[in-house]
Amino acid sequence: MSDPTEADGIEGAGEAAEPAQPANGGTGERRVRVVLVDDHRMFRTGVQAEIGQTAETGVEVVGEAADVDQAVTVITATRPEVVLLDVHLPGGGGVEVLRRCAPLMGDPDRPVRFLALSVSDAAEDVIGVIRGGARGYVTKTITGTDLVDSVFRVQEGDAVFSPRLAGFVLDAFASTDAPPVDEDMDRLTQREREVLRLIARGYAYKEIAKQLYISVKTVESHVSAVLRKLQLSNRHELTRWATARRLV
Repeated sequence: MSDPTEADGIEGAGEAAEPAQPANGGTGERRVRVVLVDDHRMFRTGVQAEIGQTAETGVEVVGEAADVDQAVTVITATRPEVVLLDVHLPGGGGVEVLRRCAPLMGDPDRPVRFLALSVSDAAEDVIGVIRGGARGYVTKTITGTDLVDSVFRVQEGDAVFSPRLAGFVLDAFASTDAPPVDEDMDRLTQREREVLRLIARGYAYKEIAKQLYISVKTVESHVSAVLRKLQLSNRHELTRWATARRLV
């Protein structure tokens, strides 16, 4: 089995970018072109092995990526029908991928649709990617058969969620008992939120810089911006603020 397209060498991306032909042949089999975005190579390999046997599943994995920049490059080059997107990625997270791929999602003729596939079942992560434009959210406990079914449903325009996660979305967007938007959180950029979480978890500036692939000086700038926007004085107050919102 040949390796799917990698971001650091998108050979054949031009061919992959051609629209997939509908699977209306004699067998009537469905086909869907998919890109896998996850920062763990072993997980991508496992998903590829589980769902990427095209003759059996109808899923063709046309590309892979491990961070935000790679993801945008591969998705733009291959124009898949569905992207399986991890929420926590180096370079800004899944929400940043969605933001940068918004024009592709809005293409009326060949929309690229996103299905979040993450180990996280935190309400904030679920709501964040759905607000960003993802069509669904499933956790990594999903079976291969159910994942294939979810991919096809998203391709067809359905919204797909792991059972208990749908409640988070209903609470956020339909509840009259609680506001759907946290105004304080909405003041922060996606990167500021990432730094906020890591600070609240006790990471040192140097550790945050290494994890997010940015400089220590940039981390300091983000922390200052977060403190200013939230009207907090120090990282201890910031930690209490994040803990109260269950961001830690």
